[in-house]
Amino acid sequence: MKILLERGRVNPEKGEDGQTPISHTARNGHAGVVKILLSRDNVNPDNSGLGSGRPLTYAARNGHKEVVKVLLKWKDVNPDQTGYYDHDQTPLCAAQAGQEAVVKVLFRCKNVSPTGTMIKAFLRPLSYAARNGHEGVVEMLLLPQYVCPDKPCHVYSRTPLSYAAEKGHAGVVKELLDRDEVKPDKLDNSGRTPLSYAAW
Repeated sequence: MKILLERGRVNPEKGEDGQTPISHTARNGHAGVVKILLSRDNVNPDNSGLGSGRPLTYAARNGHKEVVKVLLKWKDVNPDQTGYYDHDQTPLCAAQAGQEAVVKVLFRCKNVSPTGTMIKAFLRPLSYAARNGHEGVVEMLLLPQYVCPDKPCHVYSRTPLSYAAEKGHAGVVKELLDRDEVKPDKLDNSGRTPLSYAAW
């Protein structure tokens, strides 16, 4: 990388299929290469390129904590922003993937919203973590300062408990039921309860 970048004719923002070099390196967790690229004045730390996702979102989704830390040091990088080619995901898609270490790093950023929606289905991070059975992330999100554990998603009005029950994630179901705010018999838009989904 260093040898190539020393050549004046090399464009560090040019990539294949719309993918910039920094989005490739962030996706694959190469923190050292990310630092080399960012040492250049003509590299945008948040450049996704045409047809590509944001470097921070790639790194977060794949659990590359060190890359996430490097990118968050740049003022141009917004830790709560969605991208068109990320399917409207914020970096907190790390919750969906069960990346606990990355979620912790993101929560240290004052402008990250754990209650924000992600993806076109308008599910919140807690609903995604519950649906995928990521108990550690669910436990983290259930801290009082973060989210309401019984808040339904926008489209189907389903709660995190509903998603966890449907997928059979008993540990997550127990965690949610330990919270007084969670109503175990809450109906969604189709008139179904968490018990209905579990039985189905």
